[in-house]
Amino acid sequence: MLKKILPNDIYEIINSKVNYKVVNEIRLRADKPIVLILGSQRVFLGQNGITNNLKYAIYSSKIMVEDVIFRASECSIYSVNEQLKKGYLVTKGGIRLGIGGDLIEEAGKVKTMTNFNSVNIRLPHEIKNCSLSAFNYIVQNNGILNTLIISPPGAGKTTFLRDFVCQLSERNYAYNVLVLDERGEFDLGASGSIGNFADKISFASKKIGFENGIRSLSPNLIVTDELGQKEDVEAVLYATNSGVSVLASAHSDTLENFIKKPSFEELISNKIFKRYILLSQRNGPGTMEGIYDENFSRLR
Repeated sequence: MLKKILPNDIYEIINSKVNYKVVNEIRLRADKPIVLILGSQRVFLGQNGITNNLKYAIYSSKIMVEDVIFRASECSIYSVNEQLKKGYLVTKGGIRLGIGGDLIEEAGKVKTMTNFNSVNIRLPHEIKNCSLSAFNYIVQNNGILNTLIISPPGAGKTTFLRDFVCQLSERNYAYNVLVLDERGEFDLGASGSIGNFADKISFASKKIGFENGIRSLSPNLIVTDELGQKEDVEAVLYATNSGVSVLASAHSDTLENFIKKPSFEELISNKIFKRYILLSQRNGPGTMEGIYDENFSRLR
């Protein structure tokens, strides 16, 4: 899919002179050098591959940025307007584009985004077995404990969730799993990549997805990414009160900062999550920093 959205010359350099497997992000900004994120390392893209020397960097243009977004929309910006209003676009295969530009508001609501000036292409990578070090802390006594994965952006939350669902399948834990893929980036597009026992609802809010999914698919476990809003917390409470386990993620760089977030106060005080798993980018995306119980006592 990357070949379809990047200019041919840029794609050929990345494809032939850069190790694609370690590229997490490609950042294009109007009239700025193209930046690649390799784990926690930031480098420029040059004609001969990666470089730390600015004078050898390839610069992006506003036209290039707009062209990438146009290609990613499959030549129909109008058809992806609902995503653009939220500042992102997801392609088939799970490549997510974060987009900078002008948000147009009307009566307090975002109508669209125009005048695109930057795009951050986030490349999903399957990291097999990345959830195994936490697996036995989550799956206990023939059940799955409510668990929240905490990390800063780009530190492997979605990769962890995806792998965990696959591990359940490979170990023949025949739980009914509902993957709520709100942004369409959970599945890498490979056949069976969410396992044999998972159903998926895509592009629905957590409120609608949780309610409809519980009603129609009878899941034992709901897996979803990036809790943050009050409505998301209410969806989690609805699920747990319905006897459904939840495995989810949230943004924060430390447990201390996470605990201070007002939107999670009810979940924390009522000890809804029995496990908290902290990830970072310290040694690359998915670095396990610790596993904690509902009282934030360290288990590992």
